Amino acid sequence: MLRFLFDTDHLTLYQHPPLMQRVTAQAGGVVGVSAVKAEEALRGRLAALSRPLSGTARVRAYALLTDTIQLLARLPMVPFDQSSESHFQRLRALRIRIGSQDLRIAALALANQLTLLTRNRRDFSRIPGLVIDDWSV
Repeated sequence: MLRFLFDTDHLTLYQHPPLMQRVTAQAGGVVGVSAVKAEEALRGRLAALSRPLSGTARVRAYALLTDTIQLLARLPMVPFDQSSESHFQRLRALRIRIGSQDLRIAALALANQLTLLTRNRRDFSRIPGLVIDDWSV
C-alpha cells in the first residue's frame, strides 16, 4: 500500500545513500511518484533534446531521457485525479505562495493521504495538513 510520495528533489537523489537505505528498508510499493513529477521530469528531458546539441551531448541527453523513463516505470505512479484537482483548487484559494507544480504535488499527496518526501520544508510546510519528511539526511 502506497504511503510515501517523492518530491522532485528526492527523486533526483534516488540512487544516493542514505535515501536508498530508507527506500530499501520499506516494503515494496510504498513509495511512489506523482503524475505531476513525471510531467516535470519528461518536460525537462525533452526540452534538453529540443536544443541544438553536439553528437556527444545528444547521446547524453537521450541517455538521461531513457534513465528517467526507466526510473518512472519502476515506481508506482499516482495519478492527478478529480480529488487531487479539488484539493489543488482549495489550496489555490488559500493563496499560498508556492509554485503551481509544488501546489499540485501537495494536493495529490493530500488527496491520497501520503507523506511527501522532500527537502523543501520552506515551501511545503505552508500547506495545511500536509505531512512531509526528509529521507535525504
